[in-house]
Amino acid sequence: MSLTKDLMPKVGFGLWKIAQQDCAQAVFDAIEAGYRHFDSACDYGNEKQVGEGIKRAIDAGLVTREELWITSKLWNTFHAKEHVELAAQRTLDDLQLDYLDLYLIHFPIAQPFVDFDSRYPPEWITNPDADVPCMELAPVPLFETWQAMESLVEKGLCKEIGVCNYNSGLLNDLMAYAKIKPACLQVESHPYLTQARLMKLASQYDIQVTAFSPLGALSYLELNMAGENDSVLQQQVVKDAAQRLGKTAAQVVLRWGVQRGNAIIPKTTKKSRMVENLSIFDFSLTDQEMDAISALNMNRRFNDPGDFCEAAFNTFYPIYD
Repeated sequence: MSLTKDLMPKVGFGLWKIAQQDCAQAVFDAIEAGYRHFDSACDYGNEKQVGEGIKRAIDAGLVTREELWITSKLWNTFHAKEHVELAAQRTLDDLQLDYLDLYLIHFPIAQPFVDFDSRYPPEWITNPDADVPCMELAPVPLFETWQAMESLVEKGLCKEIGVCNYNSGLLNDLMAYAKIKPACLQVESHPYLTQARLMKLASQYDIQVTAFSPLGALSYLELNMAGENDSVLQQQVVKDAAQRLGKTAAQVVLRWGVQRGNAIIPKTTKKSRMVENLSIFDFSLTDQEMDAISALNMNRRFNDPGDFCEAAFNTFYPIYD
């Protein structure tokens, strides 16, 4: 039985792009607002501050460790079997935790190892001082990485393991060799990218899906990876549902996400928005509204290594067809 499907709160708090100086307070505020699920990663560069926020909340009696669901992710440079446990332990040390509830392979992309003392988090570029800095690749099969992930469960460093940014082919392959089956698949999904076939496959395998960027373009405006006109919140079907329900457009879109059966991990540092994003369980969308919002799908992917790796890291490396 998967703990993830039964125990992971369906609305989590996303920690991507939260600045270090704001992060500890944001985590504390989120726990105070009622969040119990936090989605972290080595690559976000703020796990020490996340840990500080969690510790403050526990010390203040707001929550116990057992009441929290903490997810983190293995970065690309730590895929080799001898590096997976080192990376997981560094994350645990930074978060000031003894175990993770869920540990995910962040991308199906293996890169050369970067020592912690050299640069942490390592990010995408292998040697920033090179004449042409680029993202380099390492010949590490995903099978090897998964076996090392399984050993983390056996050693008690994490309760469950899963994957991010896998397509259906990689997921089918993983299920063929995994001794410990993935508990979670985390992928980008919102009304412009419904990923219905992938969701159906995950359900068939009894894998919980977590949708990142559940509001779509809003996560990417500050990165110049989306424009104001890309916002799903301006769609008439969303605004009509919001008006009928007396809710915000964002709440309607987030409700659509969880009503599909997914967990979602919206991100904000504003207390009022924290409460708003969590307040989506006192209403439901009609079947017609669900279908109309799903019909907005245009397979619009904002977070695509096939686009940003070449533009930002001088390496073309698509993982989606």
